[in-house]
Amino acid sequence: MASSPLFFLYYYNILCFLLTLFSVSHSSIVLLPLTHSLSKTQHNSTTHHLLKSTSSRSAARFLRHHHHHRQVSLPLSSGSDYTLSLTLATTPPQPVSLYMDTGSDLVWFPCSPFECILCEGKSNPSTTLPPPKLPQNATVSCHSPACAAAHSSHSSSDLCAIARCPLDSIETSDCSNFSCPPFYYAYADGSLVARLHKYSFSITPSLLLNDFTFGCAHTALGEPIGVAGFGQGLLSMPAQLAKLSPQLGQHFSYCLVSHSFDSERVRKPSPLILGRKEKRVEGEERVEFVYTTMIDNPKHPYFYSVGFLGISVGKRNIPGPEFLRRVDRRGGGGMVVDSGTTFTMLPASFYDSVVAEFDRRVGRAHERATEIEDKTGLTPCYFFDDNKVIVVPTMTLHFLGGDEKKNKSSGVVLPRRNYFYEFLDGDDAKKRKVGCLMLMNGGDEKELSGGPGATLGNYQQQGFEVAYDLENRRVGFARRQCSSLWDSLNQ
Repeated sequence: MASSPLFFLYYYNILCFLLTLFSVSHSSIVLLPLTHSLSKTQHNSTTHHLLKSTSSRSAARFLRHHHHHRQVSLPLSSGSDYTLSLTLATTPPQPVSLYMDTGSDLVWFPCSPFECILCEGKSNPSTTLPPPKLPQNATVSCHSPACAAAHSSHSSSDLCAIARCPLDSIETSDCSNFSCPPFYYAYADGSLVARLHKYSFSITPSLLLNDFTFGCAHTALGEPIGVAGFGQGLLSMPAQLAKLSPQLGQHFSYCLVSHSFDSERVRKPSPLILGRKEKRVEGEERVEFVYTTMIDNPKHPYFYSVGFLGISVGKRNIPGPEFLRRVDRRGGGGMVVDSGTTFTMLPASFYDSVVAEFDRRVGRAHERATEIEDKTGLTPCYFFDDNKVIVVPTMTLHFLGGDEKKNKSSGVVLPRRNYFYEFLDGDDAKKRKVGCLMLMNGGDEKELSGGPGATLGNYQQQGFEVAYDLENRRVGFARRQCSSLWDSLNQ
């Protein structure tokens, strides 16, 4: 581990965090570094393996949005790609590394003692930073509203039963004298059991969150690292920040430095900006945001759902199915903007139309690499020669506009690297260039009922500042040089 570039990048991240950035007042912004989480084990894997494992996680997480067990609060996934560091304000302070995830609304992390089953080969900062220990008096009571929020599908009497309260307490729903019961999470390729705790956290050296509520897990399956839920909900990071400063909780954004699957390309952290509005700082580039309105989801209220109209491949516009424009009463439809899913997932019929047009444009000049498609889980892929430039059509995502006019479109033009990944295939004696379309088939419309119709993954969000304006209920996109944005904000 000590020889990994990410080992040093992780501690650079901690150093940046401890030295940070801004003196914080209630009206200022707060800047935090996000680090891409490819581990040394993953870097030693082949490109095929990295792409296959990432595409499998993206598909599993997307499907998990549609199949909830009664006791499951949130769909989470390991390998959410981007991590941030917080500090538990114990004596001495204990740093905690968490995935930054807009697709969930709870903060949780492993606590000592911690056992993780089937976690080999996954990014695991706890190998260098042991799970923190918490004081005995940090637990949340069963009667707390926070406990009810973590067990949102249970009545108060159910909570008592889970907490093994006496029968007379269950009958009177008097849980005040009993600890909050553990809750169970299941997600794409793992699960965990956690209890709610409340303690103080340092976001920066000058910004302390007192009585911060979080989940503390001692056992997990396939999940060695915690999650900072930035979704909408009582226990989310933005909601708890809003208690300290409304501005910090109502506006946040991030700008993901392009990572592909090469650790050498990740030299600077990606900025996560709390309290961010459109006001520029000195030296920052001038950009225009493209906004789309958030849509309430009655079944999945923590999602940032938006209306999606379609995709242009070159000059041809391919309209998406009608259910992507809105969310129905059962929580079905719309597109979720999710920092915790890597690849964008689209409904099968729509995905097929996009692929057909892309293949019509690219496939007529380049050989399909079907064996690469089988190895990576991505399609279509193409071989192309060193001396031949591969011509790839532009791709534009069309969202419902940021005003109330349903017919107005907000177009986001993707950089080529956000939807077409190029790499070398084969051994040293016979390498060939390959390129793959980085979108995925999310399944048939019937399979997607009761959940998101599509997900916008973080791979397609690279090189954009993605702004979450909770005050005005909208999500914005602006093309950025994210590493330059980090530098200008960090002056």
